Amino acid sequence: MLQSKITKEEVNQLPVTIFEGKITLVDDMSKIHPAIEKLRKATIVGIDTETKPSFTRGTYHKVSLVQLSTLDHCFLFRLNCIDFPVALAEFLSDEKIAKIGLSLRDDLNGLNKLHRFKPGNCIDIQTIVRNYGILELGLQKIYAILFGKKISKSQRLTNWESPELTEQQQRYAATDAWASLQIYLQLMNERKLSKKELDALLLQQALEQSQLHEQRMLEKQQESASNEPTIN
Repeated sequence: MLQSKITKEEVNQLPVTIFEGKITLVDDMSKIHPAIEKLRKATIVGIDTETKPSFTRGTYHKVSLVQLSTLDHCFLFRLNCIDFPVALAEFLSDEKIAKIGLSLRDDLNGLNKLHRFKPGNCIDIQTIVRNYGILELGLQKIYAILFGKKISKSQRLTNWESPELTEQQQRYAATDAWASLQIYLQLMNERKLSKKELDALLLQQALEQSQLHEQRMLEKQQESASNEPTIN
């Protein structure tokens, strides 16, 4: 059975992994159709998006980047340069090609604000990972459990609408889409838990969380008691 949980401290001890394959920037209209044609040769790809971070309450930005990756080639569609092309929307609607991502609702909702389309054959890792005994929901922790490596998040809050994306930004963006695909393919080689096994795992997890909560409450009570003034 796979490890069900992993701590942030354990993840930070792992060696860092990064996508080392080919990256193609799609940042002008002439590059769109050649990229889509190459992607259509695949039966399954990883998907992710990036949005320029906002540091002001109430300020939101449109999706800046769509990453679509095979195991060795990632395409970065810079929507802030090419908008959301119809050819890309049609690809994302294609039922014949599986698109694997994590927390896909947010990504797809953001894209639908740019151009209405019906996503086809999109598989969210978060909806299936529990069936294999993994109770984490974040990409970094799921990847760490399956592969014993850490995905860096150092570029997450950088400006995805910069005139030029740095090599570090491109590798970071490609890694997330590639990692989602890797996770899915690995899970397809793992054994699903039976309902009985999954129920037992969830019960164990609930008990551990309850015990941890009780321990924290006790520690707070003891701390509060130690801080009370002593009456002579």
